[in-house]
Amino acid sequence: MADLPVPVASKKMMDVKLSELGRWLAARDFSPNNIFSAPSRGLQRFHNKYTHVKKGGIGGICIMLAGYITISYIWQYEHLKQSRWRKYH
Repeated sequence: MADLPVPVASKKMMDVKLSELGRWLAARDFSPNNIFSAPSRGLQRFHNKYTHVKKGGIGGICIMLAGYITISYIWQYEHLKQSRWRKYH
C-alpha cells in the first residue's frame, strides 16, 4: 500500500523538499504574536528534550553552560579587547 501524500503545510521544515519550500513558507503564519512566541516554544522544546526527561544526563547542563560562557564572553568582549597585550612600536 502506498502512503498517502502529506500536505506541504503540515510537514516539518526538515521534511520539506527544496522545490516545496515556497509553498511551505506561504502556508506559515507570520503574525507578530507567533513571531514573538517562537523563542518561548524553542525554550520549551529545549527543556523537554534535555532537562525534563525520565533518565537525564549531563548533556543539557553542558549545553546551558556552554551558552552561558559564550554569552558572558560576548558581553565582556570590549573589556577583554582593551586589556590585551599590545606592541607599542
